[in-house]
Amino acid sequence: MKSNINKIICWDSLEVMKWMPDNSIDLILTDPPYWIWESWKSNHSRWCKAKATQYEDFWWDNFIPTKEYFDEIQRISKNAIIFWGNYFIEYLENSPCWIVRDKNNWNNDFADCELAWTNFSSAVRKVKYTWNWMIQENMKHKEKRFHPTQKPVWLFKWCLENYSKEWDIILDCFWWSWTTAVACIETWRDYIVIEKEEKYCQIAENRVKNTNPPLFTI
Repeated sequence: MKSNINKIICWDSLEVMKWMPDNSIDLILTDPPYWIWESWKSNHSRWCKAKATQYEDFWWDNFIPTKEYFDEIQRISKNAIIFWGNYFIEYLENSPCWIVRDKNNWNNDFADCELAWTNFSSAVRKVKYTWNWMIQENMKHKEKRFHPTQKPVWLFKWCLENYSKEWDIILDCFWWSWTTAVACIETWRDYIVIEKEEKYCQIAENRVKNTNPPLFTI
């Protein structure tokens, strides 16, 4: 485990998780793929036509994780936050604590909110953050978009600050949004991130190299 801390692992996350001990991860924070790209394109043709050149070759276009992935997630983690967990509810235990993200999308075809499953016993929480392509909550410090379903760093920092502690080990086993490690660095958490495709690991490594922890203030 120690040799993998603050590392990007380029491999199938299921095979990596099988080697991890029970309850060895303090928090899994992840955003698994939940739809097939070809089907989604047919329902969002205008958006996809504009973005086709940039995004249509992503590897997850026909990948949806199976029950075995979620069994491993629950085995190795003390706690977990899984965005869009409602798509995989048959693989997860009942939970009183869901995170509801208000996407502030205005009038369009996309969902107004997204749901994150957790295994915490606390109450449901709602968080609002605008993330609508060119329009972002913090327009003075806009994030570059690398991926069509990329999560904002602010949102994952909020999750880490509310559901983990400094120096906890955080795992993201579906790391194609490249956000978790950045959020961990900026909140003083240790991370392990797993990505299957080498070309995305290279993009991720460059993003991580350009991220620095916050300065201590006295």
